Amino acid sequence: MLNASLLSIIEEACTAVLILTEGLEEEEFLHSRLTRAEVIRQVRIITDIAGKLPQQTITTLAEVDWDGWAATARQLAESGAAADVALWFVVRSLIPATIMWLRVYRKNQPELFEYVPVI
Repeated sequence: MLNASLLSIIEEACTAVLILTEGLEEEEFLHSRLTRAEVIRQVRIITDIAGKLPQQTITTLAEVDWDGWAATARQLAESGAAADVALWFVVRSLIPATIMWLRVYRKNQPELFEYVPVI
């Protein structure tokens, strides 16, 4: 049940970022204080959860770039041009790939996403 909750939060945050950045070009995104701040907040939610997932979950969902999420967490702690490049990479590459793989796993291994009541 914990995995289902955590994976759902990651998926929701990824979807939020896709919605927030739809149609934006890099310069427009980087100069939009509100959108950029909300994207950073959503990305931090993802990196926080990804950093706390059990190793078994990481191994089971091996196609998700968990190392990329760990690197993102480190890069968001920085500021400047390198952090901007990393953030744009996350928006355009890491998030779409993550959401795609989560959908594949949801289809092929639905038990990972099922909420099982605790008795």
